[in-house]
Formats: sequence, structure tokens, C-alpha cells
Amino acid sequence: MPKITYTEKRFNAEAEATIEQANKIIEDYKAQGYDLTLRQIYYQFVGHDLFPDDRRWTQNPSTGKWLRDPNGTKNAEPNYKWLGEIINDGRLAGLIDWEAIVDRTRNLRSSSHWDSPKDIVEACAKQFRIDKWARQPTRVEVWIEKDALIGVIEGVCQRNDLGHFSCRGYTSQSEMWVAAQRFNGYFEQEGKEGVVIIHLGDHDPSGIDMTRDIEDRLKLFCTEPDRLEIRRIALMTPQVKQFKLPPNPAKVTDSRAKDYIAYFGESSWELDALDPRTINKLVQQHIDQIRDADLWDEAIKEELKHRDAIAAVAKKLK
Repeated sequence: MPKITYTEKRFNAEAEATIEQANKIIEDYKAQGYDLTLRQIYYQFVGHDLFPDDRRWTQNPSTGKWLRDPNGTKNAEPNYKWLGEIINDGRLAGLIDWEAIVDRTRNLRSSSHWDSPKDIVEACAKQFRIDKWARQPTRVEVWIEKDALIGVIEGVCQRNDLGHFSCRGYTSQSEMWVAAQRFNGYFEQEGKEGVVIIHLGDHDPSGIDMTRDIEDRLKLFCTEPDRLEIRRIALMTPQVKQFKLPPNPAKVTDSRAKDYIAYFGESSWELDALDPRTINKLVQQHIDQIRDADLWDEAIKEELKHRDAIAAVAKKLK
């Protein structure tokens, strides 16, 4: 837990309380193996009503400017910026763990290195995997709208040997075509019934439409479109109600806003507001519904057998 002081800072009582609350949230999630983005911490503050009562706002629909309003909402951009500034200062002052808050959209990429041939063979033994979905009747992938949330689903996808993909909004035509060619290859394999894409996105005009867009364009490129299913598992209206997610105004500038507002009303909701544990649980539930457990267990046994064989080779090396 690296709490490193880089600058000396003084905080008022309100800021100190905010840092303490942020640390409680961080520790709760860290104990369960999760790290968080600033946006996710912000939604924990909104969801648990942790912002001071005098930080309520209303957005002027004409100018977009946020104004103080005792009857307004705490789910407002000024509160996000205010929290971000306090957390930034808290980290610099050595009060918040530097590793607890992550930016999943910006990462250094580099090559792997080993100290000896034995090290690389031992690493291969640990990393060796067979394609456990190759013997499953249905192939599954997980697609998520936001790059910032790919880390939330990464653990559950890796545990289940699933390909997972950040759409970054509307998926490019090139990536759609490449995905369809991948699925066409699955369709050609003997014993394959089809492909299911588990999709997660915001509950807003574009986020809802993205599920439709993925289905329409992928099926255009697929040789057997009837064997492809796009299964949207979040966000859904019942989840918004069940988990009491904080609303945002629907983006009226979005070209899809008119139809969205007519059907869902003037509020929208971000996927970031859904607890990471809930997201993981939803993904796991749908995987379990699709996967043949007996075939999966057989594949795991075969994989472990191969890992042991590679590990035995490593023991003979220096």
C-alpha cells in the first residue's frame, strides 16, 4: 500500500472527511481484489449519498452550465471534479494509496523478459492454456462499451478463458468485419451450435442503440447470422431500479435522444454506476447458463496435465 508524500498539504475538515470516506471505499474493494477508477469511486459517493448536502446542482438546459440548487442533484459534473481534486491532493499528500486508483485507458506496453531458459519454461508452465471453449457447443465472448471498464470484467473473463473486448463506443467497421470472420470460422467447426456475445453498455440513447448496432452489422458480415446471439446483460431498466442507480439527464444533443426519451424518459444511467462485484456476478451467471460444465471440467484436467509436463521439463534446466 504505497502512500507516498510528495507535497505537504493542509486540508479542511470537509476534505479530510472526504479522503477518509474514499479510503473506506478503496479498502472495501481492495479486500475483494478490485481496484477502482476515479469515476467508479465517484459513483460510490453518489450512490451512498456521501457528498455534502450543500453540493446540489441543476444544469441549465440552454447553456449547459451547472448552478447551485438546494433542490438539485448531487450527481453532477462539478462534484466529480471536486472529488477528483481532493483525491489528487490526498494522493500527493500521502493519504491515499497510489495503486488503488487506476487509469485503464493509458498503459505502457513492453516486451516480456526472463533471466534464464529455466525461467521462461517455468513461466510457460504457469501460462499454458488449451482453448477450453473449443469443445463447447456454444462459443462466448464478452464485449463492453467502455475501455475504462475493461479491467472490471478482465478477472472474470480470464478465469473463464473468455475473449473480452472494449468497443470504445460504436465499434469500428474494421473490427466488426474481423469479428464476423472469427465467428464464421466457429460456425464451420463440427459440433458448434453458435456464438453468443455478452454485451454491457450505458443506459443512454447511444448505449442502448449500440447493442442494436452490433447485432445488425455483425449479422451482415456473418455467413450464418441466425447462429449469432447478442445478449445485452447491462445496463437494463430492472437493474437501474433494483440497484437504485443515480440518474443523469439524457443527452438531448444525441441524435437518438428523441426515441430514447419517448420510451425510457428523460433520465439515463452509466454502467460505471453499477458495482464491479455486480458486473462480475452478472457475467458469471450468463457464462454458467451457456457453458457445459462436464466438458469444461474435462478441458481443465487436460490443461493441468500439460502444465505438469512442461513444469517437469523446467526442472531439468539451469
